[in-house]
Amino acid sequence: MSERGTALITGASAGIGEALAREFAGHGHDVVLVARREERLESLAADLEREGVAAETVAMDLDSASAAEELHETVTERGLDVDILVNNVGVGTYGPFAESDLDAERTQLRLNVVLPVELTRLFLDEFDGGGKVLNVGSVAGFQPGPNLAGYYASKAYVNSFTEAIAAELRDEVAVTLLCPGPVDTEFQSRAGMGDSAVGRLTSNTPEAVAESSYEGLMAGETVVVPSRAMRVVDLLGRVTPRPVVRRVAAWVNGGR
Repeated sequence: MSERGTALITGASAGIGEALAREFAGHGHDVVLVARREERLESLAADLEREGVAAETVAMDLDSASAAEELHETVTERGLDVDILVNNVGVGTYGPFAESDLDAERTQLRLNVVLPVELTRLFLDEFDGGGKVLNVGSVAGFQPGPNLAGYYASKAYVNSFTEAIAAELRDEVAVTLLCPGPVDTEFQSRAGMGDSAVGRLTSNTPEAVAESSYEGLMAGETVVVPSRAMRVVDLLGRVTPRPVVRRVAAWVNGGR
């Protein structure tokens, strides 16, 4: 086992999750990689082990009511001591809510809200007065988002939940909220956002997001917003009248 501790990362097969796995491994942490796509996980694990760390893979679909308990049980049965929990996996539904698919909305809630809450609760018992939690929220969670209503709302939950438990667990467990803005990943295409203006004006790379989040987590920061542009957006959103915020978000999330 690495002296730096072991990080469990959900959604580790691509995008921010893969970048986070490489970031933690690059700093000498063993990793537990969790995602649906087994082939990608195994390839990533092989890459990371060439860097001298241990990389375990857990290929499972986290979109189920029992996923958190099953993952926790799997980790326990394998005798893996997790020191850092990274709740990264997430999805988005795009378009008018009244036209949305209800099953897709349920999946969004399970992966974006229920899963990180349950995993955090389960692994807190394992930390025994230590450990770290990194939850991937979003700058989107600080405002309403027409055409991405459920996604913005789910991230609002993650943002609020993470900041709250960070205050509760101060001096016991380090809890950090990562709030990236648009990032160059598969997220937008998987959400069907081809016509959206999101990310056309500014976006970040997964590697830059992972580096900033790791530094913030290790420094004990409660909220990490990697992009300077997104920090400005967040500030403007807090002082701008809400009707204006809603109209701007509707324009950004709509087609152009």
